[in-house]
Amino acid sequence: MSARLDNLMMNYPLTLTQFFERSRRLWARKTLATRVPGQPLFRYTYADFAERTMRLAGALRALGLRKGDRVATFAWNSHRHLELYWAAPLSGYVLHTLNFRLSAKDLAYIVNHAEDAVVFADASVWPQLQAIRDQCPSVRRIVIMRDTPDAVVPPGLLEYEELLRGATPLDAWPQLAETDAAGMCYTSGTTGNPKGAVYTHRAVYVHCLAQGMKDSFGLSEEDVILHVVPMFHANAWCVPFTGVMLGSTQIFAGPNPQPRDICEIVQAEKVTFVGAVPTVWIAVKELVEKEGYDISSIRCIPIGGSAAPQSLIELYEKKFGASMTHAWGMTEMTPIGTVSRLKSYMREWPEEQQYAVRAKQGYPSVGVDLRVVDEEGREQPWDGKSMGEIQVRGPWVLASYYNTPESADRFTADGWFRTGDIATIDPEGYIQITDRTKDVIKSGGEFMSSVALESLIMSHPKVLEAAVIAVPHPKWIERPLACIVPKPEARDSLTAAEILEFLRPQVAKWMLPDDVVFIEAVPKTGVGKFDKKLLREQYRGWKPKDA
Repeated sequence: MSARLDNLMMNYPLTLTQFFERSRRLWARKTLATRVPGQPLFRYTYADFAERTMRLAGALRALGLRKGDRVATFAWNSHRHLELYWAAPLSGYVLHTLNFRLSAKDLAYIVNHAEDAVVFADASVWPQLQAIRDQCPSVRRIVIMRDTPDAVVPPGLLEYEELLRGATPLDAWPQLAETDAAGMCYTSGTTGNPKGAVYTHRAVYVHCLAQGMKDSFGLSEEDVILHVVPMFHANAWCVPFTGVMLGSTQIFAGPNPQPRDICEIVQAEKVTFVGAVPTVWIAVKELVEKEGYDISSIRCIPIGGSAAPQSLIELYEKKFGASMTHAWGMTEMTPIGTVSRLKSYMREWPEEQQYAVRAKQGYPSVGVDLRVVDEEGREQPWDGKSMGEIQVRGPWVLASYYNTPESADRFTADGWFRTGDIATIDPEGYIQITDRTKDVIKSGGEFMSSVALESLIMSHPKVLEAAVIAVPHPKWIERPLACIVPKPEARDSLTAAEILEFLRPQVAKWMLPDDVVFIEAVPKTGVGKFDKKLLREQYRGWKPKDA
């Protein structure tokens, strides 16, 4: 009888506890910082962070929480928020980041659906939570965090620093399983009620390892990370967890960061890594061009949420010396799905061809299986032309939403998650997002990408933002309407005819927008994406000129 071969490795759970303990021992001298309006950056060390996190864990236990209880945060990006990121899941509770930019109705639904037990809220956003407090019976305690120098704690509520000062630090973390829930985040509810994605320790652990790979974000101990992506948005793309794992210097943007705040911190602190949605980088571009900030220390700007125009990627690289990296993912994916990095042999290609590749959303990350499927369920070829819905599976992709059985149709019979994003895959494996299923324009039996049109329009030198929506048409069913925000200096000079002439040599005639309207601003969702449903509602009565 031969000796046993299988299962001879240690049964070592992949939990965040290991990352925290490693960080506490290895990176004690490294620093963390938070922007405080009107004051210098607040700074402290990883050793301070570890001590406070264990003290916070003791405070949570003293509040009477039990394993699996939800600890909600209602806060901007800060070191205190990071302490909650670790104290809650390492104690066996579930970190639940609430998006304070959602409507009161959605917020109340989410808090009640998740059955949050405790909420930690920044003082500056507490009024929004206070407005729905009586509608949330599961919430037993509220703790206020002073996020501005003049912050006031309402009577009867706990204050974060006082809570920590009076707490006995936890002396040892409980034993956890890698399948235990670590955190949860709700979708923004663009269709129906918001839905909860629950992340296990294992999912976040493996996701962090992937983000440290050179062929992903290449994060390391040497990086100086500025957190602008909200910590309530898919856990700030999970980067705060990865940063602690690696001992990176981390700076949190604090309350309501503006483009000037970003520029000043990047220049002064020599930031190397900072992510945000394209609308932020459009605003930063305007400021850097006008006032000459030096942002050349940035080695990687991960772009997510929506596609950045190729022209913007080129400008940042050539003019500012800062490299943009497209990525794609979802709340349901912890969230990374693809990263757009050039393959080694592509660096010999002509410059224009390289930028065309980088303007795509990239190839699948290690750990993510990805396919594109048409409306009949047929997997599409990697030809860069055949469109279909992206479907994914992997160790950090959710298997079901939390307590939402009506969403079972988002999962296929053979175990894939249906993302709702429409894309093509080219022969090299790079995906190009063409639309959300609800945003694709169906004109005369042909599918048209609103994203492609938006990218072209935003490359016009007089355009600040552009959103293209489908409007009804008596003959063609739907036609594209371009909603454009001119740059301030071009508000009186930019015309619809100029936009159409700019597009004419670049797209087929049938893809030209039927009309161009100029607007003050493109409405945004709670995480900064273009909110096209509001535009569709605004222009639902639009009539074609030839009707």
